[in-house]
Amino acid sequence: MLKKLLLTSSALALTVAVVGSVASAADTKYTIPTIVKISGIQWFDRMEQGVKKFAQATGMNAYQVGPPKADAQIQVQIIEDQIAKGVHALTVVPFSPEALEPVLKKARDKGIKVISHEAAGLKNVDYDLEAFSNAAYGEHFMKALAACMKEKGEYATFVGSLTSKSHNEWVDAAIAYQKKNYPNMKMVGSKNETFDDQQQAYAKTQELLRAFPNVRGFEGSASTDVAGIGLALEERGMSKDTCVVGTSLPSISTQYLETGAVDMISFWDPADAAYAMDTIAVDLLNGKKPAAGQDLKVPGYGKITIEGNVIYGQAWIDVTKENASKYPF
Repeated sequence: MLKKLLLTSSALALTVAVVGSVASAADTKYTIPTIVKISGIQWFDRMEQGVKKFAQATGMNAYQVGPPKADAQIQVQIIEDQIAKGVHALTVVPFSPEALEPVLKKARDKGIKVISHEAAGLKNVDYDLEAFSNAAYGEHFMKALAACMKEKGEYATFVGSLTSKSHNEWVDAAIAYQKKNYPNMKMVGSKNETFDDQQQAYAKTQELLRAFPNVRGFEGSASTDVAGIGLALEERGMSKDTCVVGTSLPSISTQYLETGAVDMISFWDPADAAYAMDTIAVDLLNGKKPAAGQDLKVPGYGKITIEGNVIYGQAWIDVTKENASKYPF
């Protein structure tokens, strides 16, 4: 009887120890910085709201930092600084994925979990989170642009950077879809690089209109592209004669939607993407890998799919002047 009691007592003690261990892991306060492409623009201001919401909801030391301009080397240095601080995980939106590979490898070699966004194909990450399939998103823009242009005429494309993987995947998919489905449309020039800067997009549009006076369609990728394009078209009195679509936020582009200088924007909420990245990071730190069908408890990421180490949501939103007021950010 005594032996049985001792065994029962030992089993109970082990159960308490295991439960206590799980609770301790769940209660650990992890330090998780989000490193973005550039600070001070609306897109990443909105992303920071998601980071702050996650920190408030979970008690984690989650915060956001980024370079004052779109510069891969500054972003590398920021990540180096965070590694030196001994953070537990990094979530990162790379300006140039290739440029970050060495420093992200350094982070992982030190046991830091790494989650990227807009960077499918990065090697030195645990997981990359995408709001959706980049090919499907690019095709979606071409369908919208073609409908506006009545499937004929010249168009131009814009990317934040020629090294920005997601931007180039969107545009490449759009071009491929056009060539297959809209033979009377033609892309002019090459991809226009804007460095996530509205003034650069404005200047590139002016150059395009001088070089290709018949161009009537524009697709933007960086959040500020369509605003720069729209401003240039307004100044030339071309708002009603052109078609402009692209990724942006209502806070950046609503004034151009209202005047007709921009026809449609699409976006995913960067605040939700930030919250989802931090959720994945904490799960990994607690020994839990993401699983297909998992609900990350964030709009657009309620039933994720996984291919290799890339996690996909279903999170894009289309906005025109008719529904822009529904999205006050």
